[in-house]
Amino acid sequence: MLEQAAFSAGDLMTGEVAVVRPDTSLRDAVRAMAQRGISGIPVVDSGGSVVGMLTEGDLLRWHEGYTERQAHWLEMLAEGLELAPEFLKGILEQNSKVNTVMSKNPITVTETMPAREVAHLMYTKNIKRVPVVRDGKLVGIVSRSDLIRALSQRLDEMTGELTAGHANLNEALRRAREEVAGARAGRP
Repeated sequence: MLEQAAFSAGDLMTGEVAVVRPDTSLRDAVRAMAQRGISGIPVVDSGGSVVGMLTEGDLLRWHEGYTERQAHWLEMLAEGLELAPEFLKGILEQNSKVNTVMSKNPITVTETMPAREVAHLMYTKNIKRVPVVRDGKLVGIVSRSDLIRALSQRLDEMTGELTAGHANLNEALRRAREEVAGARAGRP
């Protein structure tokens, strides 16, 4: 369906993107993601080039070195249960930086890439978002929700076209019935 639409990554992207730097603390990065209600955030260098992505998946993998007890506390957090104070203290004292957890060398696209290619790339690479770059600098991001929004728009357009087609068909059938009725009544 997106292959029929003339959407490009530039048409779909969110332009004002929250970003973090590689030396941002994980605590600050997590706070930024939570405040924006996003599940991933591009990591850019001082020149605006994308050097990584920090995602919920990266953050979940971050605790792999923890003990079984600590991992259990993280599971409790995910369930909304209260955590042990010593674990929370450990998280607050954590001095880890984004660059220790982020996925490096992220896949990026240009503004001119067709939406169908963006969707295919996201599907084949199993990624949920892709930074959009111009001249190597971040200008936006396309997420799965952006693709769904474009699909919805295309479906609405097609529904309008079908509805207009039905209206034309209904009008043609009405006129044909009137002509038949008129011919039976002896009208020209």
